[in-house]
Amino acid sequence: MIDSHAHGGPVGDLERRQGHDHDHTQSLRKTGRRSLVAVLVMLCVHMTIEIVGGYVSGSLGLLAHAAHMMTDAVAVGLALFAMWIAERPATITRTFGFYRAEVLVVLFNALALWVLASWILFEAYQRFNAHAAGHGHEVEGGLMLLVGSVGLVINSVSAWLLYRSSRHSINVEGAFWHIMADLFGSIAVVISGAIALFYDWDIVDPILSVFIATLILITSVRLAVKVFNVILQNVPRGLDMYRLCSALEEVEGVTLVHDVHAWTLTPGYEYFTAHVMIEPGYQGDTHLLLRRLKSIAHQDYGISHITIQLEQNASDCTEDHHVDHLEATEFAKA
Repeated sequence: MIDSHAHGGPVGDLERRQGHDHDHTQSLRKTGRRSLVAVLVMLCVHMTIEIVGGYVSGSLGLLAHAAHMMTDAVAVGLALFAMWIAERPATITRTFGFYRAEVLVVLFNALALWVLASWILFEAYQRFNAHAAGHGHEVEGGLMLLVGSVGLVINSVSAWLLYRSSRHSINVEGAFWHIMADLFGSIAVVISGAIALFYDWDIVDPILSVFIATLILITSVRLAVKVFNVILQNVPRGLDMYRLCSALEEVEGVTLVHDVHAWTLTPGYEYFTAHVMIEPGYQGDTHLLLRRLKSIAHQDYGISHITIQLEQNASDCTEDHHVDHLEATEFAKA
């Protein structure tokens, strides 16, 4: 029985590609960090403007949006902190390092958004009741329109800054969807202010507050689902395990791929492990065979962290074999 890890063996093309991928990932993380810092500054400015504007105008929509801004600022700050702590080196007791800190921060942010949305809905309900009882709440539409327009510009710039990095970091993605919710919220505030200014219809304010709360809930649920998939160590999204195993079994000298596992440590850090049964009395170079198998997993399926164990005798393996992909493959061929 022969063991090999993706980081072992002589330096070759695969190792150089993996090193390049690591450098590229680090470059993307630095870009994401710079974007988060810029967005944090703009969020603080925007939040201050909306708090003052909401207090002066008496707008629940502005105050609700300002509260959302505050949670966004905290979320971005936590994301930056998680990025910093994730870069601490792994140790003998924490062999995976602190990468999962980013995942935990996103989960916390999603839960905080649920609390915030509940508060906004409760306040909107109070306004609806007051309006139904004939106790209208005067809103200064002009100020709402001005502050909402400023927020629209700030959120548009922030979303543009975060868009590229959001595809490579769950932290940045979380911040991006926060900003997108804010962007639509700013549009709602602008509409509310315009209607209050020209038609004196103050009930639109709690209506659009409900709209903002709904956007927050949709965003947070999407993030929570993605985080739960990572925590439960589900197969990375987009990775077809059946095709991967079949591709490995098509390599000359390979009989069976079993005991396969694939999971995400944090987005951008995917892992794959497998036991590979080779033909009895295989006369080829096992090191070259391993390099070929790892090259397929890395080049064709985008996995950088690979551990493959070669076996020549099934009796030496006591793990769960996970060979249902063979049945699926045969069914596809039928």
